[in-house]
Amino acid sequence: MNLPAPRRLRRTQPLLSVVVPVFNEAAILPEFFKKISVTLNTLDIATEIIFVDDGSDDGSSEVVARLGEKDTRVASVKLSRNFGKEAAMTAGLAHAQGDAIVLIDADLQDPPEEIPRMLAAWQNGGDVVAMQRRHRAGESWLKRASASAFYRLFAKISDTPVPVDTGDFRLLSRRVVDVLLALPERQRYMKALFVWPGFKQVVLRYDRDARVGGESKFNWIKLIGLAMDGITSFSAAPLRLATIVGSFLSLTAFVFALIVIVKTLLLGETVPGYPSLIVCMLMLGGVQLLAIGLLGEYVGRLYIEAKQRPLYVVENFRASQISRLASELKNEAR
Repeated sequence: MNLPAPRRLRRTQPLLSVVVPVFNEAAILPEFFKKISVTLNTLDIATEIIFVDDGSDDGSSEVVARLGEKDTRVASVKLSRNFGKEAAMTAGLAHAQGDAIVLIDADLQDPPEEIPRMLAAWQNGGDVVAMQRRHRAGESWLKRASASAFYRLFAKISDTPVPVDTGDFRLLSRRVVDVLLALPERQRYMKALFVWPGFKQVVLRYDRDARVGGESKFNWIKLIGLAMDGITSFSAAPLRLATIVGSFLSLTAFVFALIVIVKTLLLGETVPGYPSLIVCMLMLGGVQLLAIGLLGEYVGRLYIEAKQRPLYVVENFRASQISRLASELKNEAR
């Protein structure tokens, strides 16, 4: 393999960092590295690949270490345990030295061949280059339909406009990354945080491939939890909806009470309806529990944020030779 030598990095040459969160992907990593290396070798800028091991227990860190011995562009961040993908991506961004940073999963669903297009959009002024899925291979219709429905619901209720059908596969400029790293929040919904800083947003469409191997680490419970994190982080719409529903039910109960009083006192009619009374009580109880649950979600987020625990803990970090040289050149230029 034709590898770039660190000494060829020029002071004025930009650096592209590719951040790859990894969790139990040992079987896929060699194929992923082979494909992304072919793409990066075609670029006329310096590059580094940062693998973030999010507490893998299948030997992924050993595979990354072997890749680092063969290629000067490889850097590795090993977290002390599994903190979740959002934390792993944040750790990768914190250790990336690049002027532009690409986030990509190791499962090869997001093709590395799209990186030159993303890089071209960045060179034309884009600060956030989001990749919008035109087709999602290898996924069930239920997952595609539910994901599509969530993205569109989130776009309507969120205070931050997020392009529909976009995931974590995107390019970020240095100034966007600096803003993201300065945000203090612990529970992060990165898809919306990428958009929140603003600047110039570019959306490119692409076809998503099926997984090369292994299984997705996101089951339905984790996906629902991620969706709740996103909604409660960027919208107060659920609380407003609870208020509206409560107001409507209260008004309905008041009107019904007036009807009962009129029928009993003025018309002398006995108002039957034990079954309907039970149904109304159950409905009101359900609505109350739902509203309390929604309120609990927001209070729980405040509790977690108030503790100010670190988002992740790094067990060890190995910088790439390319990034070390880039850092030295930046220090010399100051």
